Amino acid sequence: MKGLKKTRRIQVIVACAVFLALATGLIGFALKDGINLFRAPSQVLADPPSPNEIFRLGGLVKQGSLIRGEALAISFSVTDGAEDIDVTYSGILPDLFAENQGMIAMGRFDNGVFTASEILAKHDEDYMPKEVVDALREQGVYQNPE
Repeated sequence: MKGLKKTRRIQVIVACAVFLALATGLIGFALKDGINLFRAPSQVLADPPSPNEIFRLGGLVKQGSLIRGEALAISFSVTDGAEDIDVTYSGILPDLFAENQGMIAMGRFDNGVFTASEILAKHDEDYMPKEVVDALREQGVYQNPE
């Protein structure tokens, strides 16, 4: 009788461990496309991502790089002070999007050009996304305005 209880207890523990491992794996699989990592231009050029990887690129819109093409096509460069990456985007830019301002773009990097599917700009004159501030501080470009 004691051997049967011990065997049953071990079976329950093993079943729980298998269930927990399976649940963790399914959650990770479901979230893999929902996790978009932030990278600065220096990080992207130092370790280029695969062309299928979607990630967020952030920095300052380089002065003099904004070019409006036909229809809604726009191209510009994003800089972190050390490196620049050319960005292409087709769509309507946020109202506060401007040169020398912080921004984050979501999209793919392929053949040296970042193709953005979404662009976010700062929402007021004092705000800059934390990731952008951290990346610019690493390059020695950002000084705290306070």
